[in-house]
Amino acid sequence: MGPYAKEELLACVIARLLDGRRHAAIGASSPIPAAGCFLKKMSDPGFRVSLQQRRAANPFTEGSRELFDLAGQGRIDTFFLGGAQIDGSGAINLVRADGKRFPGSFGSAFMYPMVSGTILFREEHSRRTLVPKVEFVSARGTPKALLTGKALFSWQKGRFRLETIHERFDVRAETGFDFDAPADVPLTPPPSAEELGLLRGPVAKLVAADYPDFAKRVWGIN
Repeated sequence: MGPYAKEELLACVIARLLDGRRHAAIGASSPIPAAGCFLKKMSDPGFRVSLQQRRAANPFTEGSRELFDLAGQGRIDTFFLGGAQIDGSGAINLVRADGKRFPGSFGSAFMYPMVSGTILFREEHSRRTLVPKVEFVSARGTPKALLTGKALFSWQKGRFRLETIHERFDVRAETGFDFDAPADVPLTPPPSAEELGLLRGPVAKLVAADYPDFAKRVWGIN
């Protein structure tokens, strides 16, 4: 189906990480996780996607309080967190150097340890964002995975383990924390023709309703 965008690859990786999951909640300003979750729902109609960004028919009628209640009851098994910094212990820092906060600063400290399938997501992969130790701990928990714009890490025995890379690059040189890795790190499998068809069709329409700028940039949807 021709070339694919980096955002499409990342959405496919997210969808693949959701095997066996039942309900994903997605915070604000998260179009790629939203695309990945909607892609998963295309093949698993029973998979539930709760999107806080949703402009109409927001599932959380009581805002964050309902989100926290669902998480506390174990009814959300996937959540996405990013941040200004992520370190090798899985801690995240949502406070930028200029003092401004990333979205999610309010609830991350609760959601991270409460949701077993928390996926850390940050497009930038550099020593500036992936650090030995965060400057400020906004939240700490046990992640399911860490996905960046260049690599996928799993979490095993209290450490990150490099699973795949999206392109050939010196991972250790561009990652501030130590991690485990196989001798030969495979490339991330590219999107299949079926996945691209879904992303560029029904998924793009769903995403465009809440992230119109993203949909226009990636898929040309007005």
